[in-house]
Amino acid sequence: MKMMKKTLLAASVAALASSAAMADISDGKLKIGVLADMGGVYADICGQGCVTATEMAVEDFGGKVLGMPIEVISADDQLKPDVGSAIVRKWVEDEQVDVVGGLVSSAVVGAATKVLTDAKKIALISTAASNAFTTKQCSPYNVHWTYNVAALANGTVQPMVDAGNKKWFFITADYAFGHALEDVATKVIKENGGEVVGVARAPLSTTDFSSYILQAQSSGADVVALANAGNDTVNALKAASEFGLTEMMSVAGLLVFTPNAQAMDPNVAGGMRTTTGFYWDLDEQTREWSKRFMERHGSIPAMGHAGAYSMTMHYLKAVEAAGTDDSDAVIKKMKEMKPDDFFSRNATLRADGRMVHDMYYVEIKKPEERRDGDDIFKVLSVIPGDKAYAPILPECNFK
Repeated sequence: MKMMKKTLLAASVAALASSAAMADISDGKLKIGVLADMGGVYADICGQGCVTATEMAVEDFGGKVLGMPIEVISADDQLKPDVGSAIVRKWVEDEQVDVVGGLVSSAVVGAATKVLTDAKKIALISTAASNAFTTKQCSPYNVHWTYNVAALANGTVQPMVDAGNKKWFFITADYAFGHALEDVATKVIKENGGEVVGVARAPLSTTDFSSYILQAQSSGADVVALANAGNDTVNALKAASEFGLTEMMSVAGLLVFTPNAQAMDPNVAGGMRTTTGFYWDLDEQTREWSKRFMERHGSIPAMGHAGAYSMTMHYLKAVEAAGTDDSDAVIKKMKEMKPDDFFSRNATLRADGRMVHDMYYVEIKKPEERRDGDDIFKVLSVIPGDKAYAPILPECNFK
């Protein structure tokens, strides 16, 4: 009889413990929102690919956490801050979304993270470039994973200035991301003995870059820096070639994603140098994951796709370790745990939410160097994270 009572007591304790664990997942499920540009200039670099990568992470994790199902939903921000913030507000207030990933356009991300911080929800930023989210707009709920403008500038600009390219002209995307990239790159140029001889700012989704290219041609620059991304970079480089600019001076793509590099004529883009946080063909680990991604998505992954998978997996591991989906407990675990996967090399998630990891200085391959259409980058050097990223600011040290 005593033994039976002990057994029943133990069973009751176990059941209560199990119920308590389950109760720590709010609303009976963990819900992940993926907000991205699904049909515009940045669709290829995150878009549906970030949804696919997030779903892959959920499936690889087992589809459940702490006994509760994981659901992924997504929406198109249309590259409009008001649209993005409205979607996020509806998600957290009406649809019980626990965390938001994707997050591409820096202007949209700035609006969305304000809503998420007010709601005490975590932002998993995979593809935005601005460093504002761990500096002037830092938040205890921001996690900035893949890269930022500081890493791009330190990776690409400094070695070119050191090689004697002292005069720079910028063609800049005229919104938060472009301004931030131009500002950080300008600082690197000046600190290393160079100068900026001119700037032309082009609206997002510009199709005619002719006037900006003509300004660059007459500037006397050694390098024209494309401080833009996505199809804007492709169109700017195409115009540079058509006007003969690529024969007159070097062109630096400060942010070139693999889908956009694929869209460029290798006879024009070959030899251009840039910095990336991930390359699908780096080694066996990256190739194994990328093969699975390609089977589902139909194209090689950009760094934002790989970053979306990596940060989602790290988030889910932190939820499991914390025993809850409470944002404060989860973010604490995320910063305690070391990111370590095919994407996160020599990585740490700092107290400001910046994930510091190895970056890669690469060259776009010339036609004769390519074995096929997916063979795009040649890795020139590995940039250690502590060299690529700016130090943490005291006011953003959320311990």
